[in-house]
Amino acid sequence: MTAQQPSVPKSGKARQSHSGVIHVNEPHTENFTVVGNHLLQHPELSLMAIGLAVHIQSLPAGSPIGIKTLAAKFPEGEVRIAAALRELEEHGYLTRARERLQSGQVTTRTTSYNRPRTTEASPAEPPAPPKAPAPKTPAATLLTRLRTYDSRLLLSERDVRRLVPEVSVWLERGVPATVVERALTTGLPQDPIKHPAAFLAHRLTNLLPPAIPLPATPLPSRPALRPDSWQTCDGCERAFRADGPGRCRDCRAVGAVA
Repeated sequence: MTAQQPSVPKSGKARQSHSGVIHVNEPHTENFTVVGNHLLQHPELSLMAIGLAVHIQSLPAGSPIGIKTLAAKFPEGEVRIAAALRELEEHGYLTRARERLQSGQVTTRTTSYNRPRTTEASPAEPPAPPKAPAPKTPAATLLTRLRTYDSRLLLSERDVRRLVPEVSVWLERGVPATVVERALTTGLPQDPIKHPAAFLAHRLTNLLPPAIPLPATPLPSRPALRPDSWQTCDGCERAFRADGPGRCRDCRAVGAVA
């Protein structure tokens, strides 16, 4: 009597392949979520962000998905979860809007999109031309990283491209990247920064060090100042840098106006 081959379940159909993964697919009739490959195979999102997006899309409407709530479910911690949420915001899979309740308390309303908003277009509108890739230079990386020091310094791709030459001048004059970052992020004004690109361009121009020959023997450099640790805002649950727990700059400004 011929022995049966147990390698493939009877209830599923396996897609044969000579190498790599073998899929055994079974139809779902209940308790499932439809997720697009544009998310699951996104070339720029981290695995942490992709997994978090799938988890959020699987939750019933009205479920709490604050940073602290998610950190209580998963082992990644508040900092990594906050970073993943920012990734999803940047790529159009998530929006978070602050709203003031009648009690005066500020809350965050989160909207999850199963298709990124950046790809949505009206049928009457022509398809948008493909975006050119962001510049992959040390200057572009420095400018993009400024938002981790203060969310008001968030720059668009166009702003980054415009400011890359000005940052490159600093680097070409031998100024370390950490010193450039410190020059752009130290002593920021308390008032809102409406035009971060113009603000940074002003600092890059006015604070530009003179072009002098570097000494033959490099001088000992001062230790780089470590940024404050990440904290979770008690008001909107966003991650921000500070020397202790409390509220982020935006929530403090809203409270002051109230």
